[in-house]
Amino acid sequence: MFGFFIALLSGALMSIQGVFNTQVTKSSTIWVANAFVQFTALLVCLGAWLFTDRTSFGALLKVQPKYMLLGGAIGAFITYTVIKAMEMLGPARSVMLIVISQLIIAYLIELFGLFGVEKQPLEVRKLAGMGIAIAGIVIFKWT
Repeated sequence: MFGFFIALLSGALMSIQGVFNTQVTKSSTIWVANAFVQFTALLVCLGAWLFTDRTSFGALLKVQPKYMLLGGAIGAFITYTVIKAMEMLGPARSVMLIVISQLIIAYLIELFGLFGVEKQPLEVRKLAGMGIAIAGIVIFKWT
């Protein structure tokens, strides 16, 4: 149950962050805003690290496969694309499309067992759920 609430909080924070970041780009540029977002995230993470576990950064050298370390670089492009989407489509439409994209890609990762994730069987009910979600976006966009 706790995971459910964490996921809801994550979605809420992503929406709020997207709006904030889009507003920041009005006074700067998208890459300046993105760099600031990533830099402040680094500061928060370093602060949390100082007050919590203090695990050695050397542990990162043990990560296999090494491409798994690209999460931060991907994060920079996530921030960029969220800002652009919200600027062009508005917060509600952007977040709906982002969430649907996340759902589809996450399901494909599970279906094919990509990136070390345990492979899951194809389920018609999950495909139907995605279809309903996509239909919801279409209804939301054109009404």
